[in-house]
Amino acid sequence: MPYSWIAIGVGAVLLIWIIAVFNSLVGKRNRVKNAWSDIDVQLKRRYDLVPNLVETVKGYKGYEASVLENVTKARTSAMNQSSVDGKAQAENMLSGALKSLFAVAENYPQLRASENFQKLQDQLSSLENDIQSARRYYNASVRELNNAVQVFPASIAAGVFGFKQSEFFGTDESEKGAAKVSF
Repeated sequence: MPYSWIAIGVGAVLLIWIIAVFNSLVGKRNRVKNAWSDIDVQLKRRYDLVPNLVETVKGYKGYEASVLENVTKARTSAMNQSSVDGKAQAENMLSGALKSLFAVAENYPQLRASENFQKLQDQLSSLENDIQSARRYYNASVRELNNAVQVFPASIAAGVFGFKQSEFFGTDESEKGAAKVSF
C-alpha cells in the first residue's frame, strides 16, 4: 500500500511539472508572437512613410531615378514577405536603399533644405530607432523561447506538445557597414 502512495505522489509531481512547463512555453511563444506584432506595426508605419519620401524626392529634377526605383522595389518586396527570415532580408534591403537615398540627397542642397524632406527624414530616423527597439525585444523573446525549448528536461515536454524554435530577426552583413553609393 505505501508504494502506491509513492507512485501517486510521483505522478502528481510529474503532472504538475508538465503543466508548469507547458504554461511557461505557451507564455514564451505568445511573447514572441506579440513581439513580432510590434515589429509589424513599426514596419507598417515605415511602409506608409516611404511613398511620401519618394514623392518628395521626385520633385527635384536630376535626382537619380535608380535610387528611387531601388527604394520602391525594396519596399514592395518587404511588404510581400511573410516568413521571419524573408522579412528580415527584405527589410535589410529596404534599409540599405533608404541609406543610399539619404546619402545621395547630400548632393542636392535644395532637397536637404526642404522642410518636408527634413520632416520625413526625422520621422524615418525615429521609426528606425523604434524598429531597432522592437527587433531587440523580439530577439530577446525568441532567445527565451528557444532556450526553454532546448533545455533538458523541458525539451521533452516541448517536443511532446509540438513547440518549435523561432527564427531571430537578424541583420544582413551588408547592413552592418556604411551605405555604398555609386553614381
